[in-house]
Order: sequence, then C-alpha cells, then structure tokens
Amino acid sequence: MRKTALITGASKGIGRELAILFAKQGYDLVLIARSKELLVGLSKKLDKQYGVAVTVIEKDLTNLEAPEEIWEELKGREVDVLVNNAGFGDYKEFAHSEWEKQYFMIQLNITALMHMTRLFLPAMVERGEGKILNLASTAAFLPGPNMSVYYATKAAVLSFSQAVSREVRKSNVTVTALCPGPTSTNFENAAGLVNSKLFHSLKVTSARKVAVYGYKALMRGKTVAVEGLSNKLLVLGAKLAPRGLVLTMIDQIQSKLREGKPADK
Repeated sequence: MRKTALITGASKGIGRELAILFAKQGYDLVLIARSKELLVGLSKKLDKQYGVAVTVIEKDLTNLEAPEEIWEELKGREVDVLVNNAGFGDYKEFAHSEWEKQYFMIQLNITALMHMTRLFLPAMVERGEGKILNLASTAAFLPGPNMSVYYATKAAVLSFSQAVSREVRKSNVTVTALCPGPTSTNFENAAGLVNSKLFHSLKVTSARKVAVYGYKALMRGKTVAVEGLSNKLLVLGAKLAPRGLVLTMIDQIQSKLREGKPADK
C-alpha cells in the first residue's frame, strides 16, 4: 500500500518541489494551497509522470477553520508524512506595518502549522510511524528588524518542532524543522522584497535545492536541518555572539542596504 504525503503551500516554490520529490518516490499526495488552478496543473503532471494519486484541496490556511475543514475532507485518511510548508513574510518596520497582514502571518506561519500538527500527529503516534516537516528558516535563530513578526514566527516554529520532536522520540515519529536561508520562491514578492537590495545582496538558493536537502533530512529523522554551509556558519555565529551584538549588526547592515550604501564585509 502506498504511503501518503500531505503538503501545504504546494502550488509554488519549496512546496511544489517537495511534491515532485515525494511523487518520484511513489507517494500518493494531498496538495493544499489557495490556487486550485496551479494545484490541478501540478497534479496532472505528477499523475502522468509518476502514476501517483493526487488529491487537490483548495484552502486558505489563514482562515481559522481551515485545518479542521481539511481534516474533515480527508475523513480519517491515513497521512504518513505531513509537510507544513505554507507561510509568508512582510518587509516593513513594525510601527508602520499593516496589523491585519501581521495577524494573518501569525495565523498561517504558526497557528495553522500547529493545528495541522495537532490533527495528524496523534494517529502517527498511535501507529508508531510518521514524519512531519515544518518550514522554519535561518531567521528562527536571529532577531529581525524590519521583518520582526516573520522572524518571530519562524523562531516559534523552530522551538515548537524541537519540543514536539522530543515528546514523540519513543514513538518512531520524527519532527524536522527545515531552516533554509534566502530562497528563490514567491516569498520575496509576498514579503515586498522583490526590489530590496537586502534580498538581492544575499546568496539565494533554489527552491529545488532546499527541497532536496529537506527531504533527505526528513528521511533521516533530523530534528533541525539548516541548509547550506554559509547558513550553518550564520547560525553558529548567532549562537556564539551576544544577542545585543547580533541585533545591532543586523540592524546596521539592513540600514545601509536600505540607504543604498555598501555593507561592511
């Protein structure tokens, strides 16, 4: 019997690439996103290339009821792998940000992720088998001026994933927090970074590369998976340096980039 992977935010970027990887490995799929047209196009491609069964669910996870609606729609269908990939960011000083956008970001990046985990985790624990992949970020290890809420949500995802991973360690269920750095997806558009010198000054990784790394880490049962050597060094530096110093350095770098000045190397 084929295993099933459920992937949120599957229409683009890392979620789409993960769907392709799971299909290649013979997983049936449940793909969730707001864009039904993109999901249907992807499902037809995967069915044709790999012969897997794909269930498409058009759902906006910023809605509080969405996780329960997904659960009901699947009617107790066994999910072997849950990928909580859906999320977005916002690039703006908090004092001048739109609160509604920050609220929906918290709902999607944290609340929906935790709710989906709460719904599908118990059956995994009962079976003694299952895997969960939560999309965090290198932002989870840092304070983020001008993206304060986004960084905070990813810190919550990382902390939550580590804690739940510890709780289920004896059940043969694993929880992995994937922490990529800047990645070429639709994220930069949603966050308002498409014209940002900050985003384009950083080394950007392809969504496919992040997906491959995340898939391998998930299959190994790794709890925290930081993609890329430069990102691993960034995380290490953030852990070793005083928090105040890290905050000051990030603020100074972003301020110079916003002003169009070269940042110190």
